[in-house]
Amino acid sequence: MKKVSVVIALLISTLGFSQDGKKLLDEVAKKVNSYHNIYVEFDHKLKNEAAKLDRTSRGNATLKKDLYHFNYMGVEQLFDGQKVYLIIHEDEEVIIKKPNNNEDVTTLSPSKMLTFYEKGFTYEMDILQNVKGRKIQYVKLTPINSDSDLKQILVGVDNRTKHIYKIIETGIDDTVTTYTISKFDTNQSISDKLFTFDKDKFESKGYDITEPK
Repeated sequence: MKKVSVVIALLISTLGFSQDGKKLLDEVAKKVNSYHNIYVEFDHKLKNEAAKLDRTSRGNATLKKDLYHFNYMGVEQLFDGQKVYLIIHEDEEVIIKKPNNNEDVTTLSPSKMLTFYEKGFTYEMDILQNVKGRKIQYVKLTPINSDSDLKQILVGVDNRTKHIYKIIETGIDDTVTTYTISKFDTNQSISDKLFTFDKDKFESKGYDITEPK
């Protein structure tokens, strides 16, 4: 009987922990969705010791509800509400496609990069870190889909601002992808032209433009 009581107590404790993790991320989502627009700059690190892979880069994104303008590793990507425009400057190429709503959860989907955690995971509180005076609470996310390419994701949340500070993905191949947000601005004065693709501009520059049939 005593063993049963201990098991029940552990289950209740674990359930509470999971609910706390989900509650914290719900607060983050509520905060993110309350902004008219968001501008973020982030550092990206990709590491896999077995493959001797260790790469660091930087990027930025402007988000306005579902619209976005994204810059990363020399590639510019924007979504105007209807189509996605992938602008590869090095190759002078533009690929236009319709958004795929059936894609698996990924943190680097620009329109979802701050709200990707809202569904498709189980949640568990993890460590609390002090980063230069900021208390960063981590929540561990485990994909519900057993076919996911991800093993787990750690989401670090600034306890005071309720903004995401860091995202650490671990793939099933043990590749660790880390995004650290270095700048987070909200409700800036921006033009909707930022999310509009100027076809004439790129045609005049000689870019090869591929459109969906």
